[in-house]
Amino acid sequence: MRALCWHGKDDVRVENVPDPQIINPRDAIIKVTSTAICGSDLHLYDGYIPTVEAGDILGHEFMGEVVELGREVKNLKIGDRVVVPFPISCGNCFFCKRGLWSCCDNSNPNAWMAEKLWGYSPCGIFGYSHLTGGYAGGQAEYVRVPFADVGPMKVPDGMDDEQVLFLTDIFPTGYMAAEACDIQPGDTVAVWGAGPVGQFALKSARLLGAERVIAIDRQPERLELARRESDAETINFDELPVLDTLKELTGGRGPDAVIDAVGLEAHGGSPDALYDRAKAAAFMETDRGHALREAIIACRKGGTVSIPGVYGGFVDKIPMGAVMNKALTFKTGQTHVHRYLRPLLERIERDEINPAFVITHRLNLDEAAHGYEIFKKKQDNCIKVVLRP
Repeated sequence: MRALCWHGKDDVRVENVPDPQIINPRDAIIKVTSTAICGSDLHLYDGYIPTVEAGDILGHEFMGEVVELGREVKNLKIGDRVVVPFPISCGNCFFCKRGLWSCCDNSNPNAWMAEKLWGYSPCGIFGYSHLTGGYAGGQAEYVRVPFADVGPMKVPDGMDDEQVLFLTDIFPTGYMAAEACDIQPGDTVAVWGAGPVGQFALKSARLLGAERVIAIDRQPERLELARRESDAETINFDELPVLDTLKELTGGRGPDAVIDAVGLEAHGGSPDALYDRAKAAAFMETDRGHALREAIIACRKGGTVSIPGVYGGFVDKIPMGAVMNKALTFKTGQTHVHRYLRPLLERIERDEINPAFVITHRLNLDEAAHGYEIFKKKQDNCIKVVLRP
């Protein structure tokens, strides 16, 4: 089969690789019909995530048709169209039974690696380094799905791929980030990063009752999309001072909740952002925390800091004094996608949202390397790339 393989920083290639096989009785083989390039994939592409090996197949946002089933998978049948959550979850452990699907204890065969870095291991994740299991990803013609009796959800007849593809990750991720804000009537929510996850965080905050949403980014096309789709107020951080502008917009109080949808590769021209770049280049810091620091300082007293943006290691100069003295609540984590599949599908069916609004580029799988390049460099007004095997 053809698959997109990682070969080093800024080097991904579509190659011929062996077809996946059923290994365990709870496996399924999915013929991929749509897959997408995620902002999190760029952290692999940029070389920031350890334990990625040459030849690893990338991709964790994918859906398709069931073509083979292990003998213990009774909830699916050959020919079913399914969306597949990016967290791999067993359904039986302490955490899965409590709805903490991305904290699954049984799906990461390389848990010892994650334990050395983070103390405990999260779940396995498709196409996202050997630190999270070394599973082959879905930017391919076919993919093996473990615990297929738990994860994949059937797609209702009459719904096309683009309506449901983002249930695999970015729609639930943005929604969980907004839900974590405990939005009350009249609240203002500010979102750092207006990429795909940021767009869904803005849209979800509106769905959950926020009176105002504010998008912070530097890309005009992203800010325009936020205004058009979520009626967001916008701040271009290359043109306006973010903290002062947020104070002006909120009468000096600050946003009721803030969402960091940027993560470890934050950009900026402030002294702390330049400091991050220097320390990361010298391998004295793994993650650039400019957006997170700014969000913490901006949030009103007693507010919530929600962090869907991916962080992998260590961030310096976090203003913990502000966290403690302003009585801030932090909520974060890899998304518990399984929890949101059906509720968000119902919102799509009721026409409350069409997740396809973020798609700007549709490419063949063989054009995936080009897709990565334009997505990383934000060329051709690229916001979201969908690949068709």
